[in-house]
Amino acid sequence: MPLATAQPTGLSAAWIIFRTCVEERLVYRGDFALGTLMRFLPIITQIFLWTAVYKAAGSSIGGFTRNDVIAYYLLTMLGRAFSSMPGLASGIAMQIRTGEVKKFLIQPIDLLEYLLLARLAHKIVYYAVAAAPFALVFWLCGDYFPEKWPDATTWAAFLLSLVMSFALGFYLEALLGMIGFWFLEVSSLLFVYMLANFFFSGHMFPLDFLTDSVPGWVASLLWFQPLKFLAYFPAAVYLGKIHGPELWQNLALLAVWVVFFYVAARVALHRGLKRYSGFGG
Repeated sequence: MPLATAQPTGLSAAWIIFRTCVEERLVYRGDFALGTLMRFLPIITQIFLWTAVYKAAGSSIGGFTRNDVIAYYLLTMLGRAFSSMPGLASGIAMQIRTGEVKKFLIQPIDLLEYLLLARLAHKIVYYAVAAAPFALVFWLCGDYFPEKWPDATTWAAFLLSLVMSFALGFYLEALLGMIGFWFLEVSSLLFVYMLANFFFSGHMFPLDFLTDSVPGWVASLLWFQPLKFLAYFPAAVYLGKIHGPELWQNLALLAVWVVFFYVAARVALHRGLKRYSGFGG
């Protein structure tokens, strides 16, 4: 009788999945690199746009000068490079709808673990390709940033916020994708989420612009909602807009949101797989 082939488990299986996903991303590295470079073109438009806005509005809006806003926009691009998960939620919903998710029922691979490793591979390849363009753009736009570099505490908080924003973005979108276990079509919901994300994450403009013009209870909701940590928070930390006790309170709140969405995604996956039915050969 033929000998059974040993199956990789634990860290060995995780490493194989991760390495395979990296190799897949590098297959079309030319197209990937071109797409990455094209993401930097809107920066020129943003510089002209905010210069025109501040000529009409004055030297400061919501505590941000023109230079602050342009630096903020560049930093949100960096933050979104960590927290954005294009195609994750829709991909999960599609796997559920087409029945592809059944392979995670018969193979010793956890769906969320597999997707997390695949997304880590995607991000690492993206950072490797985008590192040089990011460095060049930040160097060319260096005059828009504060002359004094952030201190060690600010740097640590900034880097920690980027890492946790990756985890938050992943588990939040994974949870949205799990809704596919209960609804056949989730594209409309994902479109609404995309719009809310672009607006309430602070990617469009600093949330300070909103809080100055809305009732107090609405402003409080804006500061406690999780989307702000996907773009606004890391940028505001680097620029020194959030510091002292407020900084650590926000980092603690970010950690709470990460744990919440991790648990929610796990519960949704567990209950979704229980009600999932697959038919056919």
